[in-house]
Amino acid sequence: MEYRKMGRSGLMVSELCLGTMTFGHGTDEATARQMVDLAFEAGINFFDTANTYGGGLAEIMLGKALQGRRREVVLATKCFNPTGPGPNDSGLSRRSIMQSVEDSLRRLQTDWIDIYYMHHVDAQTPLEETLSAMDDLVRQGKVRYIACSNYEAWRMMEALWISETHGWSRFICYQPQYSLIVRDIELELLPACQYKGLGIVVWGPLAGGFLSGKYRPGQRVLPGTRSEEKWVFPEHFLDDVADDILQALLDVAEELERTPSQTAIRWVLEQPTVSSVIVGARTVAQLRDNLAASGWRLPPDAATRLTEVSQMPLRYPQTVVQMVGERRMAAVGRQPRLPLVPDSATA
Repeated sequence: MEYRKMGRSGLMVSELCLGTMTFGHGTDEATARQMVDLAFEAGINFFDTANTYGGGLAEIMLGKALQGRRREVVLATKCFNPTGPGPNDSGLSRRSIMQSVEDSLRRLQTDWIDIYYMHHVDAQTPLEETLSAMDDLVRQGKVRYIACSNYEAWRMMEALWISETHGWSRFICYQPQYSLIVRDIELELLPACQYKGLGIVVWGPLAGGFLSGKYRPGQRVLPGTRSEEKWVFPEHFLDDVADDILQALLDVAEELERTPSQTAIRWVLEQPTVSSVIVGARTVAQLRDNLAASGWRLPPDAATRLTEVSQMPLRYPQTVVQMVGERRMAAVGRQPRLPLVPDSATA
């Protein structure tokens, strides 16, 4: 297992992170404990959950499984989603955050959370209120680092500016959806995170199971899978090139004598700024397969094939940036290039 720095911090995490969204939702407590044990055996030190996974059961199951091993792990959880019917039982107000963290600490049977995520955007609460509350949690020792998930690039940058202006704790990382099927973060979020020194902790590397090897081109629904439940992965992400991407993945995996799951996860792991990739499963066998994505590299030609078949078309303003950049370099007799971030950026 490879260990990577989380952004520009000194925190080290395993390149694979055990996700627990299935705990209490398709995975019972005994199986959850087996998965945690298997993750430890594989060298994983990073565990991800959320206060509403399994209606709170995921935190409870994970907390029990980590007893006696808490100091060995980096534990991440989240707040935002509704935990009750009341108007203050969700969101990122100071009141909601303070209640959510106490509830999570109790369910997880721990005194501190290593990474505490703002799970979603709360457009009804000022960022200053949210970030001030999160900073207080760090100062109180209940949280070590703060982070966000599913934020737009502009909102993430605004939050970083507010934190830096007030001298508050800033985001250590960003948790986005990222896979061969969904590469949207490459347009704005990935460059912004690299520029500001945030780690990337990826969710959805298998596109809701579409890239796991169970599907074949043209298939969209399989009995006994998330697709039948219409859970997690919206079909609108599966555009016209999804089947081409899937076929290329199946071909590359067969050539490498790897499973499609391992190959798809490995591709994500090798992208810039990625600190860790969350892998989850309903069964121990699925998790064992996913864990084998660690410890090897994609051959350059295989990585290129997967990158090219899943490449998104440039959008404005990237189209203009590239065109003008090429024109400028041609005028001075240099080879054109389009860096991910400006040369002056700090990592």
